[in-house]
Amino acid sequence: MTDRPLLLLDVDGPLNPYAAHLPRLHGYATHRLHPSNWLSRQTPGSRAHRRGLRVYLNPTHGARLTALPFELAWATTWMHEANEMIAPAIGLTTPLPVIEWPELFARDPDGLYWKTRPLLKWAKGRPFAWVDDMITDRDTAHITEHHDAASLLLRIHPRHGLRASDFTTLTRWAKSL
Repeated sequence: MTDRPLLLLDVDGPLNPYAAHLPRLHGYATHRLHPSNWLSRQTPGSRAHRRGLRVYLNPTHGARLTALPFELAWATTWMHEANEMIAPAIGLTTPLPVIEWPELFARDPDGLYWKTRPLLKWAKGRPFAWVDDMITDRDTAHITEHHDAASLLLRIHPRHGLRASDFTTLTRWAKSL
């Protein structure tokens, strides 16, 4: 553990701009991957099951992420498979810690995003930035109220993924601590 703040990374949306309208995103490579969570929701033997999930990944993101003044960790449904499938494709060479969700897509009684409460528990009071495409104002308010350390919740549009301005925002925030 370091003194640096955590950067909690979602895959789909920030790293994989799955909602992009262009068939070829500048700087991104298309991959066909078979994450177990996704496979479990496909019909065995179906075309989708055989071909795999189409994922757009930027091979320069790993270097850009490791250059940030953060301790990186996965906050994604890909869990440990992010280290196996996503990390090599974006240029991350060292496995990252993984938030292991107690239940994927669990319904929250207060309408929070299902990742919010487990993510707070995992952060253990440390400063963190969280990049995800599903963060809401309700999540931001909850974290502000229940987390004593600094936090930055950065909602990333799933059509665009992480952009240069997001890396700038993350750097400025971390350096302001």
